[in-house]
Amino acid sequence: MTDFLHLAPSIDQPAEFWLGVKQFNQGDYYACHDTLESIWMDAKVSEQAFYQGILQIAVGLYHLGNLNWQGAAILLGEGSHRLDAYGDFHGGINITDLVNQAINWLTALQETGPDQIQQLAAVLSGIPLESETYKLENGENLIPPIIHLVQITGSGEAQPQP
Repeated sequence: MTDFLHLAPSIDQPAEFWLGVKQFNQGDYYACHDTLESIWMDAKVSEQAFYQGILQIAVGLYHLGNLNWQGAAILLGEGSHRLDAYGDFHGGINITDLVNQAINWLTALQETGPDQIQQLAAVLSGIPLESETYKLENGENLIPPIIHLVQITGSGEAQPQP
């Protein structure tokens, strides 16, 4: 597993950001929200939407886990929209990938509706379903989202990390 706190000095993010990423990737969405909220409140205006977008996606997933269909749908959409302004890579993470994952979850919510949110919450928590797993349009299974990191090369290019 990537040592998120070790990457912090090379990407110019506060150590708390990498803790929030780790919490997100472990499915601890509420803790991620708390961690990133403190950064968001003190961030430069140009960076506030970046932190807010990630924490909104985290809270959307938290709502999904608590079977709050409307809260999940609203925050997944709002968080994705906020992050769109930051391009493919920003702040040491793969923005495009995170937005695509959030949109996949939002699409699954919209397609299944509020009555089936328990099935999606089970997928989010990693519990295999007895019935058919929700499949994306590309045929892949819907899986819990992960924030993927990028490493900045000496030439300034962003390279995705596994």
